[in-house]
Amino acid sequence: MASQATHIMLYGGSRSGKTFLIVRAICVRALKAPGSRHAILRFRFNADKASIIHDTFPKVLQLCFPGVEVELNKTDWFATFPNGSQVWFGGLDDKERTEKILGQEYATIFLNECSQIPWTARGIAVTRLAQRCIEKVEGKPERVLPLKMYYDENPPDKGHWSYRLFVQKVDPETKRPLSDQTDFAYYRINPADNQENLPDSYIKTLQGLSARLQKRFLEGEFKDMNPNALFAGEHLDKWRVTDGRLPDFLRVVVAVDPSGSGDEDNADNDAIGIVVAALGTDGNGYLLEDLTLKAGPATWGNVAVSAFERHEADVVVAETNFGGAMVRQVIQTARPRTPYKEVKASRGKVQRAEPISSLVEQGKVRLVGYFPELEEELAGFSTTGYTGEGSPNRADAFVWAFAELFPSLVAERAERKTQPKQRTHHGSAGWMT
Repeated sequence: MASQATHIMLYGGSRSGKTFLIVRAICVRALKAPGSRHAILRFRFNADKASIIHDTFPKVLQLCFPGVEVELNKTDWFATFPNGSQVWFGGLDDKERTEKILGQEYATIFLNECSQIPWTARGIAVTRLAQRCIEKVEGKPERVLPLKMYYDENPPDKGHWSYRLFVQKVDPETKRPLSDQTDFAYYRINPADNQENLPDSYIKTLQGLSARLQKRFLEGEFKDMNPNALFAGEHLDKWRVTDGRLPDFLRVVVAVDPSGSGDEDNADNDAIGIVVAALGTDGNGYLLEDLTLKAGPATWGNVAVSAFERHEADVVVAETNFGGAMVRQVIQTARPRTPYKEVKASRGKVQRAEPISSLVEQGKVRLVGYFPELEEELAGFSTTGYTGEGSPNRADAFVWAFAELFPSLVAERAERKTQPKQRTHHGSAGWMT
């Protein structure tokens, strides 16, 4: 953090103190240089407000600078220190607000959760790292405050620009070595390094995750890139809703993917995939709950219809390749006259998942919170087939839910893929199609 590098990234596991350390460093810089300006940016402003403005920033002030009174402007969202220095907060997803913030120059820019931020947006932000201001510390000679750009993240895969830039020391676009590699520094920090500030059970919770998620959130390691993955972790992260702000819903569905177990004796064979998803008035789909479980029909039927009632859903959708009549009977027995729709798997898992993966990438499908088991299954979907362990019942239910909420988009994609190609042949009689 005190090196000569201009660009400094802290990466590692969840709740390791990365953001706290950087926000503290920004406050120190603001207090050293009167009238200086600093920016803390995330991909989405609502996430910046929930995570930084209402959580980390006041916590840093309370614990590290208890005597410093800071005034927060809730119109333009910036904090002013007693010496006139300012810290601006913003999201790069709002074009108008981004232009307003990046119309100024800054001595420090912090890209929080940079795994969610596109390389192009980072390129625009770095052009505003240009404010010249003077450090005035009592007992020390005055000097120009060095420009700093901070980054932090839970590491995504090795194809992300942050890995290429900081670890490989290459330009993410041209792949050429950086001209000044000493200007880019990184440090890995994990929750084990911050144990004294965490609940006793937190590390154990992380240890209970899958090996893939442990690698990211406990051990803080970049994962190997799968160029054929349908559901990239960075896309799920980019659009994930963590602040609880949701639109009104136009439609809610409960999707069920049965395992093929039709009685109590076989109930422990495979999990029954059950998820709840909704279509918002903003045109986006939201995954609300993953209720997947291993149980017999009486139990999973009650779970499905309870979710239907709790979310005031419109329909229960169920895949019927395994015992279609049985699934309908289970739902209707648990709750008579429940609106029910059967869907049949006429194509393979990958083909069904492809249009949904496209919606995820565009931000049309968003996860409300974290779903470790479901996300683990989604990570196993690739263009070459399903590479995960066991049967992806959660992910299959996820696909059925959003296929129901976006029927036209899914149908169009399926039609394009199955439509025969037009071939043109140049014969002796001329062009024939």
